[in-house]
Amino acid sequence: MVAAGEITRQTVAKLADLLQPGDLVIDGGNSRFTDDVANEKLLKAKGIGYLDCGVSGGIWGLENGYGLMVGGTKTNVRRAMPIFDALRPEGPREEGFVHAGSVGAGHYTKMVHNGIEYGLMAAYAEGYELLLRKDIVTDVPGAFKAWSRGTVVRSWLLDLMVDALEKNATLEGVSDYTVDSGEGKWTVEEAIALDVPMPVISASLFARFASRQLVSPTMQAVAALRGEFGGHQVMTIEEGVALRTAKAASAGKAAGPARAKKAAPARAKKAAAPAKKAAPARAAKKSG
Repeated sequence: MVAAGEITRQTVAKLADLLQPGDLVIDGGNSRFTDDVANEKLLKAKGIGYLDCGVSGGIWGLENGYGLMVGGTKTNVRRAMPIFDALRPEGPREEGFVHAGSVGAGHYTKMVHNGIEYGLMAAYAEGYELLLRKDIVTDVPGAFKAWSRGTVVRSWLLDLMVDALEKNATLEGVSDYTVDSGEGKWTVEEAIALDVPMPVISASLFARFASRQLVSPTMQAVAALRGEFGGHQVMTIEEGVALRTAKAASAGKAAGPARAKKAAPARAKKAAAPAKKAAPARAAKKSG
């Protein structure tokens, strides 16, 4: 597993000179599916087999097993199946492994998987912000935890959100600047190429782009146009920052009572803990 892009292409080229006819190369990184076609062609000319394998499971895969999506010939997949069986989750093979199709299909399937992941994360995140903003909701982490069993939105991603909120209920100190590793872009590009409407995944990708802007030229243009056609106020950047800061402070005040209410039991529990520890000491003194 080598990082996607030029370094993978260079590695495959080096392996083509080092390996023997009959050997097999498996790319288990997140390469773009179009690279797989070129890699397979290069290796096939020297009698070397090639498989592309999309791998899901993140840092938890070592413990839980990895979801595997493989592209290549049936012969090469059969040869490598002991490796795939060792890496996939326990249970029925088809619930953690798929021979998705010809060369490139494994990485293509993983690309779409990651695009879906973008949309799911964005949906959970939007729900989080709405719950956080509403003053009548006093336990946002509890709401997410309650969804983890018996609901139609339960998932491993939801479980991870629950874990994150248990560590930091208001995500204080977490930057909203969000990067992407490429698969979301590739998914949207493929949707455009194949005329597939993809509003959810596209919006989740564009939200990440927006997170990286200190100032949005798009919205600057909208504000300027409103001033031109309607005579609406066009604020300076400084005025906009001041208004945004005031609005955030107001939202924080509204959420304040809920946070205080939630924090009170935790403080009471913490305060009670030393008293429990002190009791045996007092008893020992009395008996001595």
